[in-house]
Amino acid sequence: MAGSTFWLVLLIGVFGFLLVLILNHFLPLMLLRLNGTLPPKGSFGWPLLGETLSFLKPHPSNSLGAFLKHHCSRYGKVFKSHLFLSPTIVSCDQELNYFILQNEGKLFECSYPKPIHGILGKSSMLVAVGDTHKRLRNVAVSLVTITKTKPEFLSDIEATAIGILHSWKDKSQVIFCEEARKFTFNVIVKQVLGLTPVEPQATQILEDFLTFMRGLISLPLYIPGTPYARAVKARSRISSTVKAIIEERRRNADGSTNSCTKRSDFLEILLDVDSLSEDEKVSFILDSLLGGYETTSLLMAMVVYFLAQSPSALQRLKVEHQNIRRVKQKDEYLNWDDYKKMEFTQNVINEALRCGNVVKFVHRKALKDVKFRDYLIPSGWKVLPVFSAAHLDPSLHASALEFDPWRWEKIPSQDHVCKKFTPFGGGSRCCPGSELGKLEVAVFLHHLVQNFRWRTEDDDEPVAFPYVEFQRGLPLYLEHCPH
Repeated sequence: MAGSTFWLVLLIGVFGFLLVLILNHFLPLMLLRLNGTLPPKGSFGWPLLGETLSFLKPHPSNSLGAFLKHHCSRYGKVFKSHLFLSPTIVSCDQELNYFILQNEGKLFECSYPKPIHGILGKSSMLVAVGDTHKRLRNVAVSLVTITKTKPEFLSDIEATAIGILHSWKDKSQVIFCEEARKFTFNVIVKQVLGLTPVEPQATQILEDFLTFMRGLISLPLYIPGTPYARAVKARSRISSTVKAIIEERRRNADGSTNSCTKRSDFLEILLDVDSLSEDEKVSFILDSLLGGYETTSLLMAMVVYFLAQSPSALQRLKVEHQNIRRVKQKDEYLNWDDYKKMEFTQNVINEALRCGNVVKFVHRKALKDVKFRDYLIPSGWKVLPVFSAAHLDPSLHASALEFDPWRWEKIPSQDHVCKKFTPFGGGSRCCPGSELGKLEVAVFLHHLVQNFRWRTEDDDEPVAFPYVEFQRGLPLYLEHCPH
């Protein structure tokens, strides 16, 4: 009798669980039908999973992928779906995407899946909303501005680039993504924490940070031993390391009366910011490491990959940097005037961002019912503006699938660019460090194109799933340029 009761309770429990899943999946649409309002056409797919697996199917990052191509051809550029456990409006429409970005905090707000919050932390600028995000972003913009004015900032980047390329002198092949990450990590830990790569704390942060990055793109299961669980623990260890560095700085500051001993990194400036709590300062450091490490290194890989496919662009780039170097002393470092002369370099970087789509889409949530043209975006629904759709739209960019840096010489206005080119997001959530990332890439290219020629393997290309990476790390076959 007891056994029968157990199975009956289990059966009722399973049935109830399935019923809740089905209701959670279809209830949003049922309620909208009762109210007489319906969002754009589309499909919700399977209960619980929705269409998430199809949406995340790997595809070359310089293409829309099968899911978006199919849905756009069937439903139009704006359609409904069920992604990441939520009813979602997906937008491949340039004007709607721009509208979403410009109405951040008014009609829409950042809304990443809960597991992302678990890794990044509740104080992260990447997941914060409202006044908290505004306060954190203001600090970030101020820090970037102060950093750019420091005379050693540019020379530190260049010294790191020269060091990386010098280590290639006896090599005929390198795995470029590894080299790019080494470069960006060395730059960012120096900028943010004032650490050199050989210091034990830098080594520990790198080890934990690699674990953290693997968990960020893993299945969000908090089970001991899973990449996600290890990433949460790695973030905790990074936080402890950063807190220890902060405490050491404060002790040194209290015991020293010599102002010349003060460092000039992000952390030193951050310690004097009273508007941030201790946890916010630690999260700010982690956000800076994340943006300066992964995004910039991927952009470097994109540039090198596309240049290998375009000999004419590479030759034009090489001439630009030779002209800059020609008027300088042999070992003289670059200055800001030299950087301003790198006009074609900026075209190459912008075109790599457009073709490669380092950031494919972002997560938003509608704060109220939003009517845009004939579309209804229901309150509480998730919204996914897909930036790559505008980047690869042939009606916005002639020969959109071709890598053509010269197209940026013909852009009529900055406002026109903003609407159809959003590589780092837009509005109030545009990445505050994006220009620093471009600077790092430009400085690295200055020395790379004058010292090496390279070729890539035909079958290694940037793949989005959804985060972009090169499956084999982008092997480069090197040939030293004669001087």
